[in-house]
Amino acid sequence: MQYKKLEITLAHPSEERQEIIIATLADMGFDSFDSENESILSAYIPSSEYDAHANDITLFRDTLTDASTELEDMEDVNWNAVWESNFSPIEVNDRCVVRAPFHSVPKVEYDLVIMPKMSFGTGHHATTCLMLEHLLNRNIEGLRVLDMGCGTGVLAILAAKRGACHVDAIDIDEWAAENATENIAENNVTERVEVMLGDASLLKGRCYDLIVANINRNILLADMARYADTLSDDGTLIISGFLGIDCDILTQKASSLGLHEECRTGRDEWFSIVLRK
Repeated sequence: MQYKKLEITLAHPSEERQEIIIATLADMGFDSFDSENESILSAYIPSSEYDAHANDITLFRDTLTDASTELEDMEDVNWNAVWESNFSPIEVNDRCVVRAPFHSVPKVEYDLVIMPKMSFGTGHHATTCLMLEHLLNRNIEGLRVLDMGCGTGVLAILAAKRGACHVDAIDIDEWAAENATENIAENNVTERVEVMLGDASLLKGRCYDLIVANINRNILLADMARYADTLSDDGTLIISGFLGIDCDILTQKASSLGLHEECRTGRDEWFSIVLRK
């Protein structure tokens, strides 16, 4: 897959500034990010996606008065090698470890083996970690679960390991769906997790007790009505993938659909919200 790389050098660097830029670029089709330090951020977008967002990306670059930017075409990259050199295990609540196959086996309750390739969801990002914590802290035994925008499949895998009777894992990106399928097999939960390639239109006629959606604000707003229709009575929707400034608009949308906020949790400027039907 061919990619374009947008390198951003900040004149006034900070982790918070980088996080805001990442959130903005993610809405424009960028699906992977790398930071050498707080000054330099590299963002990657499939060349096929770039053309559809070219005008928005150009306008965004023009607004970055505190930064310089450089766009370049990437040669084919061995992303597995890149991830292997940078991916370190993540421990969540002393109960769960997300690691790659080449890491040593930990002594924890839930050992999740993930080879992320170019998919989102290693536990390193604050939103993935927040969602893992929610799944660890809830009783999932016997529930029908949906992992919407599944990325690597890490949330679906943990839900299955925690006793969900069935999990659907959906992603619109073919690369992510393939990666999730591989990771689900690696974690021996294939019998209870089904991976599907597509968008929220796949939800028609389905019913879930718990939906986890770690995507971004715009997609959450666009698809929340479908999530609400798909939830069982008294079902739960847990959303993440957005900054604190987006919480109110998301809860207002949820309330209009009969979904009421139970709690919200933040980490490093990113938030998750638990909604109950």
